[in-house]
This record gives sequence, C-alpha cells and structure tokens, in this order.
Amino acid sequence: MARSTSSDPAAAAKTVKKKQDGDKKQGRIAQLRAVFTMTRSVDPAVLWWMLLAFAGTVVVGVGIGFLIGQPIYLGILSVPLGVMVALVVMARRAERAAFAQIAGQPGAAGAALQNLRRGWAVEQEPVAADPRTRDLVFRAVGRPGVVLLTEGPLPRVTKLADGERKRIQRVLGAGVPVTVLHAGDGADQIPLIKVSRTIGKMRPALSKEQVIEVSKRLRALGGVRMPVPKGVDPMRARPDRKASRGR
Repeated sequence: MARSTSSDPAAAAKTVKKKQDGDKKQGRIAQLRAVFTMTRSVDPAVLWWMLLAFAGTVVVGVGIGFLIGQPIYLGILSVPLGVMVALVVMARRAERAAFAQIAGQPGAAGAALQNLRRGWAVEQEPVAADPRTRDLVFRAVGRPGVVLLTEGPLPRVTKLADGERKRIQRVLGAGVPVTVLHAGDGADQIPLIKVSRTIGKMRPALSKEQVIEVSKRLRALGGVRMPVPKGVDPMRARPDRKASRGR
C-alpha cells in the first residue's frame, strides 16, 4: 500500500516551513506597502527620489562595467543594489514623514526618544508636566547619564526642566551627569528627527551596571504627579526601519 504523504513527518514539516516563509514574505511586502503609502501621503516626491536612487545606482554600475570591460555583468549586479539604495531612501524619507506627522502634538518628544538605540532606558510617559501649558519633560537613562528632553516653548519649559534636574541630582548626587535638551524647531532647540542622533553622539560616563542601577532608582521616584495627556503612541509615531529595508 502506498504511504500517504500526510503521514510523512519530513514532508509535513517542509510544507509548514514553506507556508511560514510565504507568510513572512507577504508580511514584509505588506509592511513595505504601508510604509510607502504613509510616506507618500506626506512626501509625494518620495517615488521620484526612489526612482532616481535606483537609476543612479544602475548607471554608476554600468559605467564602472564599461571601464573594466564588463558592462553587462556590472549592470546585472547593480539592479539589486539599486533596489536596496531605493529602499534606504524610502526609509530616510519615511522617518522624516513620521516626525512631520507628529510634530506639534503632545508627546512628540517622547516618541523621538523611542528611536534611541539599545542601552537606553526610556520612560514612555513624561516625568514632569505643566497641566496648564502642557509643557512636558521626558527622561532617558544611558551610558552618557540622564537626559531630560523638554517639549514646549523656551524659556517657559526651562523652569520645569530645571526643577526635574534638581530633583534627580538630589537623589543621584553629582556623580551622574544630567543633561537637559530641548526638542523643537526654535532657537536652541533640536528638531525631532535629530534627537536620537544628537543623544547618540554624547560621550559615555557610566558603566552598563551603573545605568541599570540609576534607572531603578529614578523609577522608584515615580513619574508625573498630575494628569497629563498621553499624547502620541510611540509605536505608531516612528516608521518600521526593518520593513523599510525590506527585512
């Protein structure tokens, strides 16, 4: 009697794996389509920039191919490279589009902190707030120390940030650096899209163990002691970078 294919464990496992791979591929395509649609709604020129990046990469590849006598070979190789470059361009413009959508909304500075790389302990809710003016202060702890990021017009929000800085220094002492940064588009403020880049350039002052200890002590202090709007959902505010790269 012929053995049924369904009774073969190896065949069943292969079928399941193919289905999972297909689902993952469809999921990645859906993510790319969603990122592109969101970006194009804010930045209509994104398609032309992607086409320019793709065409420019292919032209450069073919040009190098002519120089070394292999234009067809280099042309073929430059096609997938051009696709990758186009996706990188889309990812960069998607990030700008995402920040453009949340700019001016309560919690936008906190959403910008969510883009920090690993090694940072970021509080999703503000640690200080003024319910009357809706000025907010968000906190992140990493190897450079404690970073307070304000949201609100200067110099009004400066007083709120100074109060939070003094409160932290009373608990941690002078050994832990506390840096105050201001998010916004005005003078002496950092645009939302540059927040994570600016903080990433700060020099380390604490060990990984100290970061964990400082984060625990600050969380014991609690957060805002007054009702404030939760603002932007950080998970929706920032683009999916892996999806933008096609991973």
